Amino acid sequence: MGRVELLEKVVGADALVCSPFDCIDTEVFNRAGRLRVVSTYSVGFDHIDLAEATRRGIYVTHTPDVLSGAVADIAWGLLLAASRHIVLGDKYVREGLWRPDSDLGFMIGHDFHDKTLGVVGFGRIGAEVARRGKGFGMKILYFSRDRKPVLEAELGATRADLDRLLSESDYVSVSLALNDATRGLIGERELSLMRKTAILVNTSRGAVIVESALAAALKKKQIAGAGLDVFEREPLPKDSPLLGLDNVVLLPHMASATVETRDRMALLAAQNIVDVLSGRLPKALLNSEVQAVRSLAAVRMI
Repeated sequence: MGRVELLEKVVGADALVCSPFDCIDTEVFNRAGRLRVVSTYSVGFDHIDLAEATRRGIYVTHTPDVLSGAVADIAWGLLLAASRHIVLGDKYVREGLWRPDSDLGFMIGHDFHDKTLGVVGFGRIGAEVARRGKGFGMKILYFSRDRKPVLEAELGATRADLDRLLSESDYVSVSLALNDATRGLIGERELSLMRKTAILVNTSRGAVIVESALAAALKKKQIAGAGLDVFEREPLPKDSPLLGLDNVVLLPHMASATVETRDRMALLAAQNIVDVLSGRLPKALLNSEVQAVRSLAAVRMI
């Protein structure tokens, strides 16, 4: 829904279901005097002022786990499309450019087997991306705050710092939550470390990558290509330099868009609300500190 509609409908509401495109901030909370729970229809929650919600005793929940596979599939769709020029090939055929004497050398890509896949962020989604890479017979490098020994054993994955991962990977998939530590994590310097034949895909949040730096790297063919489902500003502005490049595949933030996944997300988002309004702790609570805030408020009312 639009901002005006959101501000109108939240008045008097006990619960709010939102999407990553809704900014849930102080203005919203000020209008929603009865609000007890915000349930976002997403894994990411950077669009919600979590600290302010907690201060006001409002539960905030999300929908993890249920969309990991679908997002990993899109990450791989982007890897394949960008590396093997699938979108460009489709356009070539549709525009009648394919002839018996056509030189298709400009659409030659690279194999995946025996190549290195770098996964930036090794949570639920990153692990699913890696599992699919293992199926292609790839070597797996991962960047994460913590070691993942169980996944290392399962996938033969190796933990690496970001510089090593970027410099040694043929394909890089970004699966990080957006926060102060990850905002702008991959910029001009980091892109300069990547191989000229490398492909970079992002299905997490657009602001993890400095978009202007990526556009420049793609334009200069500093890296071979990219696939993006997320952007710093969404929808992507009409003046974005990415739109003029043929070595990047662009999607409208649709990684979780399967019938089965969206059904599971909706059920979990609804269950989170039912749990809170029924006095139960929701399964996918983001701000556990809210319990202490509400308990203190109850004591003060006595």
